[in-house]
Amino acid sequence: MQFLTTSIAGVNIIEPKVFNDARGYFFEAWKKKEFEEHIGSVDFIQDNESKSSYGVLRGLHYQKGEFSQAKLVRVIKGKVLDVAVDIRKSSPTFGQHVMVELSEENKRQFFIPRGFAHGFLVLSDEAVFTYKVDNVYAPQAEAGIRWNDPQLAINWPIDPKDVLTSEKDLAASLFKDAVYFE
Repeated sequence: MQFLTTSIAGVNIIEPKVFNDARGYFFEAWKKKEFEEHIGSVDFIQDNESKSSYGVLRGLHYQKGEFSQAKLVRVIKGKVLDVAVDIRKSSPTFGQHVMVELSEENKRQFFIPRGFAHGFLVLSDEAVFTYKVDNVYAPQAEAGIRWNDPQLAINWPIDPKDVLTSEKDLAASLFKDAVYFE
């Protein structure tokens, strides 16, 4: 595996070594020892999966306080644009974001530490998205930032009228009103 740094410290892209032959492919999706050598110790406790169609935008989500979560995300089928926004008030990259395309072809993974809002946009007809988390889901700690907040200036590559999102995400806070991490 190759661990790539991004413009925000702690946010990493992981590229697996894929072995292809006439039968298909094989790769190690996660290896604790290598992960800890490059990123650090994260105690993942749950795997989640979602299926979405073209134009679905999920996010920008996070959990507050003791229920914050680190995530390791990847796409099994299709293609998404994945985004992590730094909401750590004391961070030199506060309010900045990192974008990465994740797909069944590139098999990349994206590690998002605690203190970030996270979202993704489906770019293929359909996408199956999976992720590991290091903390339980707590509805009382759930928070979000609007995907199209002008202060964040995220360049989502489809026409906004084609974006499909939930009522909850449409009602999310603007970045200036969000609950930040210290």
